[in-house]
Amino acid sequence: MNKAAALRLKFWTPNVALLVFFMVSAAVFSYFRFFHGFGSVTNLNPNYPMGLWIAFDVACGVALAAGGFTTCLIVEIFGKHKYHALLRPAILTAFIGYMLVGMAVMFDLGRWYYIWHALIYWNGNSVLFEVAWCVMLYLSVLAVENVPAVVEEYKDKVSLPGPLALFNNLVNAFLHVADKVMGKVAVFFVLGGVVLSFGHQSSLGTMMLIAPYKLHELWFTPWSPLLFLMSAIAVGPSMVVFEASLATYFFNRKSEINLIGDFAKFIPWFLGAFLLFRFGDLAWRGALPAAFVPGTYAYAFWVEMALFIIPFVALMNKGVRFHSVKLFLAACSVICGVVAYRFNVFLIGMDMGPGWNYFPSVGEFAVTFGFVAFGVFLYKLAVNYLPILEQQH
Repeated sequence: MNKAAALRLKFWTPNVALLVFFMVSAAVFSYFRFFHGFGSVTNLNPNYPMGLWIAFDVACGVALAAGGFTTCLIVEIFGKHKYHALLRPAILTAFIGYMLVGMAVMFDLGRWYYIWHALIYWNGNSVLFEVAWCVMLYLSVLAVENVPAVVEEYKDKVSLPGPLALFNNLVNAFLHVADKVMGKVAVFFVLGGVVLSFGHQSSLGTMMLIAPYKLHELWFTPWSPLLFLMSAIAVGPSMVVFEASLATYFFNRKSEINLIGDFAKFIPWFLGAFLLFRFGDLAWRGALPAAFVPGTYAYAFWVEMALFIIPFVALMNKGVRFHSVKLFLAACSVICGVVAYRFNVFLIGMDMGPGWNYFPSVGEFAVTFGFVAFGVFLYKLAVNYLPILEQQH
């Protein structure tokens, strides 16, 4: 097993300049959202209070950050340590993803400056209260799980610039303490992270149980919490494959197809369980015939299913799993399938009544693209200056 090391590549490249452009664009629209209200930026209305920022930035963002807990589950709990090289990148991506989810929630709150209220004003009857606490706690867990990378890179090498150099010894002492403590308590954070993830991943599905007369029968089900959890577990390994593939391409690294191809064998198992339960639920509720009624709902449903079924069948084939391009495309299909599923639940499958419609504004798209760009920016910053990816010779 090779040791992880910081890449130390040239950071300011044309790709980073493009990321900065999207972030600056998002910042401009953010100013209007925070100081001039929703109406100045979004197309939200009284019947559509949840739009792109909830459907994608929050609901999809939480699912796409699932690579952290699924990889911890496979490596640390199931004992598959041969995939250990995938753990740090997955935990880093999960940390960035959950941080962006927290920011997105603040954007979508009417009174965004009250986001701290969940800490003080407890409402045990609200599923959002549980989601808020689970996300906050899991973000804290992910921050702690990233500490070993910081310790490994900077312990006994702290060199703060200018007047901050006065704190070099203090920071170094803190890193030594963190190193000792993490060796003893890391297992509790791994277990806690998995438990918290199971809680809030399922609770996002619980949210939609309040809309039995608005959400189409193809997506409204009392089993929604379990389906949301299973879809997150299914997309976790796909996100790990997606990230590893892009890192190989953009950082000019040697292919890790033997490792990620073997890791990808979990995808059809998790995805197959989700599909079996999804169709079983539809059949049990008698809702399956609705999938054959021509219209927007049926078309959206079959697009979602195609994005799941095609990679499920493809990844059963070992030749696909160990082919870089085919594996990447299959992982992308699973990711798009989860995005389509969450969009169908939160937006497309919702009937808010006659006379009301919604399509995201330019400002909503700009903020969402800015979030994605900021996430990629942070990922590149981290792998460039912290030992996240394994050394290659």
